[in-house]
Amino acid sequence: MNMPLLTLITFLPVLGAVIVMLFFQRERTGAIKAFATGVAAVDFLLSVPLWTRFDTAQAGFQFVEKAAWIPSIGVSYFVGVDGISVLLVLLTTLTMLVSVVCSFSAIHEREKEYYVCLLLLGTGMLGTFIALDLFLFYVFFEITLVPMYFLIGIWGGPRKLYAAIKFFLYTLFGSVLMLLGILALYFVNVKVGTGRLTFDIVELYAVGPKIPLSLQVWIFLAFFIGFAIKVPMFPFHTWLPDAHVEAPTAGSVILAGILLKMGTYGFVRFALPLLPQASQVFVPFMVLLSIIGIIYGALVAMAQTDVKKLVAYSSVSHLGFVMLGVFALNEQGVLGAQLQMINHGISTGAL
Repeated sequence: MNMPLLTLITFLPVLGAVIVMLFFQRERTGAIKAFATGVAAVDFLLSVPLWTRFDTAQAGFQFVEKAAWIPSIGVSYFVGVDGISVLLVLLTTLTMLVSVVCSFSAIHEREKEYYVCLLLLGTGMLGTFIALDLFLFYVFFEITLVPMYFLIGIWGGPRKLYAAIKFFLYTLFGSVLMLLGILALYFVNVKVGTGRLTFDIVELYAVGPKIPLSLQVWIFLAFFIGFAIKVPMFPFHTWLPDAHVEAPTAGSVILAGILLKMGTYGFVRFALPLLPQASQVFVPFMVLLSIIGIIYGALVAMAQTDVKKLVAYSSVSHLGFVMLGVFALNEQGVLGAQLQMINHGISTGAL
């Protein structure tokens, strides 16, 4: 029996968070830091063989794990990685390890709760990149919202509450619309697809081209707003500078390095393959917004004296290039977008 590597990588951080909550006293800050570092380090080490054992010559998803979860409504625990997500998993575990270590000198109050939030956030991000069930993806996508809200709102800077609430409301608004899009795909599959209720994206990939264009457009708009806020694309970017500046150092590293990639990943994994005709219709619009974001983000970044604001606005610019690659709608564009996502994650985390 093969080891469920993806499950281990994804749920090790939340298991660590539960252990910290139940078995570590608040005063034992040194032990909490050491344990959190150990969890993050083991998670990173587990993700290395995921990358080294990945067969680049094999098409489709690898390390697949599937089990019934809520069969009455067609929800399953279905996870796997391909060439895009395997690198994002490795980047996430590395960024988590760096974030835990760089928190040692930056966080001096409520440290137990802080590391619990940080580890829980790790599980949410990892689950987002490996989920092959739309319901499961949505659960993981939303899990990231709560700990990030607390990281900004409790351990942030002087305007932390304003930044945390703004981040929460923007993301929640996009998530509600994305949920409507997911439910639309879920129910339309009964009429034009397999005739059964399922959130399995492999099955839904085959259904997407059969959906009438008019309906595809509306579903794409729902996904677009949800993912564009997360990227963030111009003009949905206004939450990022506040959140980035007010977040603690580790929060800023994770925010720029990983969380923003959840939006671009969502377009590649879901919006484009599930809604191919609508994606083609929106190409001019998406390219225009991307170009505006590239120029606007770069110009505003040049005027910044605060490093965190500079990184925030430069991220708007850099991820504009990612979106240009995604909506080139060809293999070279997506590969370029993937490379830029990894480059941006490493460079912004280092800054």
